[in-house]
Amino acid sequence: MSAPCFLTASGRSFCLSHSAAGQLWSRLLGISSSITRRSMTSRRQMDHLERTASNYRQNALYPAQVCGIVNESETVKRLRIAVHPDFNFKAGQWVDFFIPGVEKVGGFSMCSSPGLLQREGVIELAVKYAKHPPAHWVHTGCGVGSDVAMRVGGEFYFDPAPSDPPVDLLLVAGGVGINPLYSIYLHTADLLQSNLGAAGGPSYSIGSAHLCYSAKNSEELLFKDSITKVCEKFPDKFSCSFHVTRQSTDVDPHLQPFVSHRRVTQDDLRTHVDPNRTLCYLCGPPPMIEAISQTLQDMGLSQDRILFEKWW
Repeated sequence: MSAPCFLTASGRSFCLSHSAAGQLWSRLLGISSSITRRSMTSRRQMDHLERTASNYRQNALYPAQVCGIVNESETVKRLRIAVHPDFNFKAGQWVDFFIPGVEKVGGFSMCSSPGLLQREGVIELAVKYAKHPPAHWVHTGCGVGSDVAMRVGGEFYFDPAPSDPPVDLLLVAGGVGINPLYSIYLHTADLLQSNLGAAGGPSYSIGSAHLCYSAKNSEELLFKDSITKVCEKFPDKFSCSFHVTRQSTDVDPHLQPFVSHRRVTQDDLRTHVDPNRTLCYLCGPPPMIEAISQTLQDMGLSQDRILFEKWW
């Protein structure tokens, strides 16, 4: 992993202080060697930088500032982050998340679309509570105005060119694995909206998109209201199904048509699989990904049409 250049944003109010920038830069210079030492001397679970050491990363580390925080659920906080004008990402990618004063580096997928970045100069991250220092900081130490730094990485994304053939997207999420898939879902909606409003310019022709999302209960179904709104706005192109495995209270009436009280089954997937058109993105716990990937292959979907991201 090469050491990235550090880009400043002297004209923006969210620049990191010199001391914070220096601290982050010093840590970045030592990443490669420290990963090697740790992997030879410890059998503990790998952290984000180790786990993704072989993945693609942009070379630039960008300063950023938290400009909004909301509780997405009882266990998940959603950060709105103002970023450097040169910051860019593809729907589905993640960031290395550097926090001044926190040794560990976080790894969080964007849960917003590239379109939001273009329109408002911000990205969003949804972070589940954990004792891992970066996630713990988000829930206990982060505030509006907190300075951070981010570097984009990952090979799991949807970024079609206008000339690419249309595909039918099947997005299957488990728990907070929804984050990159929600980014792809929103990006696809943006592409469709752009296509509908295009005045003869080149634009990608959307097939369809179905989101199959499983969580413990309906409270842990992140972004559920905006997901169903997209379906209602584009009923011929977008659909979704929610699956809850440990629901102990009544589901809100407006969600009931979308909710099943069970895990995702073969029948749930079968109606959305066409071996010649379907492109599937999976994100969630490895056992879920492995089981669904095998099920899809048994239905005739080739491995090159099944893309996945494992975060546990």
